[in-house]
Amino acid sequence: MEEKEILLTQEGYDNLEHELETLRTERRTEIAERIKVALGFGDLSENSEYDEAKNAQAENETKIAELENKLRHAKIIDESEIDTKTVQVGNTVKVLDMEYNDELEYTIVGSTEVDLAQNKISNESPIGAALLGAKKNQEVEVAAPAGTIKYKILSITK
Repeated sequence: MEEKEILLTQEGYDNLEHELETLRTERRTEIAERIKVALGFGDLSENSEYDEAKNAQAENETKIAELENKLRHAKIIDESEIDTKTVQVGNTVKVLDMEYNDELEYTIVGSTEVDLAQNKISNESPIGAALLGAKKNQEVEVAAPAGTIKYKILSITK
Protein backbone atom coordinates (compact mmCIF):
# COMPACT_ATOMS: atom_id res chain seq x y z
CA MET A 1 0.00 0.00 0.00
CA GLU A 2 1.47 3.32 -1.04
CA GLU A 3 1.34 5.99 1.62
CA LYS A 4 0.11 9.40 0.61
CA GLU A 5 2.39 12.38 0.95
CA ILE A 6 1.51 14.72 3.81
CA LEU A 7 2.07 18.40 3.05
CA LEU A 8 3.36 20.45 5.97
CA THR A 9 4.80 23.87 6.52
CA GLN A 10 8.08 23.95 8.43
CA GLU A 11 6.13 25.21 11.47
CA GLY A 12 3.68 22.31 11.20
CA TYR A 13 6.53 19.78 10.90
CA ASP A 14 8.28 21.26 13.94
CA ASN A 15 5.03 21.15 15.95
CA LEU A 16 4.53 17.46 15.13
CA GLU A 17 8.13 16.67 16.10
CA HIS A 18 7.68 18.50 19.41
CA GLU A 19 4.42 16.67 20.13
CA LEU A 20 6.06 13.33 19.31
CA GLU A 21 9.00 14.04 21.63
CA THR A 22 6.61 15.01 24.45
CA LEU A 23 4.62 11.77 24.03
CA ARG A 24 7.81 9.67 23.94
CA THR A 25 9.31 11.23 27.07
CA GLU A 26 7.01 13.08 29.47
CA ARG A 27 3.79 11.23 28.67
CA ARG A 28 5.40 7.75 28.72
CA THR A 29 6.99 8.56 32.09
CA GLU A 30 3.67 9.78 33.54
CA ILE A 31 1.86 6.65 32.37
CA ALA A 32 4.60 4.32 33.67
CA GLU A 33 4.28 5.99 37.06
CA ARG A 34 0.48 5.53 37.02
CA ILE A 35 0.94 1.83 36.20
CA LYS A 36 3.49 1.45 39.00
CA VAL A 37 1.16 3.08 41.53
CA ALA A 38 -1.79 0.99 40.33
CA LEU A 39 0.23 -2.23 40.67
CA GLY A 40 0.74 -1.30 44.31
CA PHE A 41 -3.03 -1.61 44.85
CA GLY A 42 -2.79 -5.38 44.45
CA ASP A 43 -5.38 -7.58 42.70
CA LEU A 44 -5.31 -6.59 39.01
CA SER A 45 -8.63 -8.27 38.17
CA GLU A 46 -10.59 -5.49 39.91
CA ASN A 47 -8.09 -2.66 39.62
CA SER A 48 -9.68 0.13 37.55
CA GLU A 49 -6.66 2.42 38.03
CA TYR A 50 -4.45 -0.21 36.41
CA ASP A 51 -6.91 -0.70 33.52
CA GLU A 52 -7.13 3.06 32.92
CA ALA A 53 -3.34 3.43 32.97
CA LYS A 54 -2.91 0.53 30.52
CA ASN A 55 -5.54 2.07 28.22
CA ALA A 56 -3.75 5.43 28.40
CA GLN A 57 -0.51 3.63 27.54
CA ALA A 58 -2.09 1.99 24.49
CA GLU A 59 -3.59 5.32 23.32
CA ASN A 60 -0.23 7.05 23.76
CA GLU A 61 1.61 4.37 21.76
CA THR A 62 -1.01 4.59 19.00
CA LYS A 63 -0.60 8.37 18.83
CA ILE A 64 3.20 7.99 18.72
CA ALA A 65 2.90 5.56 15.79
CA GLU A 66 0.53 7.94 13.94
CA LEU A 67 2.89 10.90 14.39
CA GLU A 68 5.92 8.84 13.32
CA ASN A 69 4.03 7.81 10.19
CA LYS A 70 3.02 11.41 9.40
CA LEU A 71 6.59 12.63 9.82
CA ARG A 72 7.94 9.76 7.71
CA HIS A 73 5.64 10.74 4.82
CA ALA A 74 5.87 14.49 5.31
CA LYS A 75 6.80 16.82 2.50
CA ILE A 76 7.79 20.21 3.80
CA ILE A 77 6.52 23.04 1.64
CA ASP A 78 9.40 25.20 0.50
CA GLU A 79 8.04 28.67 1.11
CA SER A 80 10.48 30.19 -1.41
CA GLU A 81 8.76 28.15 -4.15
CA ILE A 82 5.30 29.47 -3.28
CA ASP A 83 4.18 32.16 -5.68
CA THR A 84 1.05 34.25 -5.68
CA LYS A 85 0.01 33.81 -9.32
CA THR A 86 -2.21 30.84 -8.47
CA VAL A 87 -3.55 29.47 -5.20
CA GLN A 88 -1.31 26.78 -3.68
CA VAL A 89 -0.71 25.21 -0.31
CA GLY A 90 0.86 27.86 1.88
CA ASN A 91 -1.03 30.80 0.37
CA THR A 92 -3.51 33.04 2.13
CA VAL A 93 -6.48 33.72 -0.10
CA LYS A 94 -9.02 36.51 0.29
CA VAL A 95 -12.32 35.61 -1.36
CA LEU A 96 -15.69 37.22 -1.82
CA ASP A 97 -18.72 35.04 -1.11
CA MET A 98 -20.81 36.11 -4.08
CA GLU A 99 -24.16 35.17 -2.54
CA TYR A 100 -23.69 37.05 0.75
CA ASN A 101 -21.22 39.71 -0.48
CA ASP A 102 -18.99 38.71 2.42
CA GLU A 103 -15.17 38.79 2.35
CA LEU A 104 -13.41 35.78 3.85
CA GLU A 105 -9.76 34.91 4.21
CA TYR A 106 -8.36 31.37 4.24
CA THR A 107 -4.85 30.00 4.54
CA ILE A 108 -4.46 26.77 2.59
CA VAL A 109 -2.51 24.16 4.59
CA GLY A 110 -1.93 20.41 4.59
CA SER A 111 -4.57 18.27 6.26
CA THR A 112 -2.63 17.88 9.53
CA GLU A 113 -2.36 21.63 10.12
CA VAL A 114 -6.04 22.54 9.88
CA ASP A 115 -7.10 25.13 12.46
CA LEU A 116 -10.55 26.53 11.74
CA ALA A 117 -10.22 29.09 14.53
CA GLN A 118 -7.38 30.67 12.51
CA ASN A 119 -9.09 30.05 9.12
CA LYS A 120 -6.47 27.45 8.16
CA ILE A 121 -8.24 25.02 5.85
CA SER A 122 -7.00 21.82 4.25
CA ASN A 123 -6.00 21.60 0.62
CA GLU A 124 -8.19 18.47 0.62
CA SER A 125 -11.32 20.21 1.95
CA PRO A 126 -14.03 21.16 -0.57
CA ILE A 127 -13.13 24.87 -0.37
CA GLY A 128 -9.37 24.28 -0.36
CA ALA A 129 -9.54 21.88 -3.30
CA ALA A 130 -11.74 24.29 -5.29
CA LEU A 131 -9.37 27.21 -4.68
CA LEU A 132 -6.16 25.37 -5.60
CA GLY A 133 -4.81 26.51 -8.94
CA ALA A 134 -7.21 29.44 -9.25
CA LYS A 135 -6.01 32.96 -10.08
CA LYS A 136 -6.86 36.43 -8.80
CA ASN A 137 -10.29 37.67 -9.97
CA GLN A 138 -11.28 34.15 -10.98
CA GLU A 139 -14.62 32.80 -9.82
CA VAL A 140 -14.72 29.29 -8.35
CA GLU A 141 -17.60 27.07 -7.34
CA VAL A 142 -17.43 24.90 -4.26
CA ALA A 143 -19.67 21.87 -3.94
CA ALA A 144 -20.59 22.03 -0.25
CA PRO A 145 -23.11 19.96 1.73
CA ALA A 146 -25.44 22.98 1.82
CA GLY A 147 -25.19 23.47 -1.94
CA THR A 148 -22.89 25.24 -4.37
CA ILE A 149 -20.98 28.26 -3.05
CA LYS A 150 -19.49 30.79 -5.47
CA TYR A 151 -16.35 32.69 -4.53
CA LYS A 152 -14.40 35.36 -6.36
CA ILE A 153 -10.70 35.44 -5.53
CA LEU A 154 -9.74 38.95 -4.43
CA SER A 155 -6.08 38.37 -3.50
CA ILE A 156 -3.44 35.68 -3.07
CA THR A 157 -0.58 36.27 -0.63
CA LYS A 158 2.16 34.25 1.07
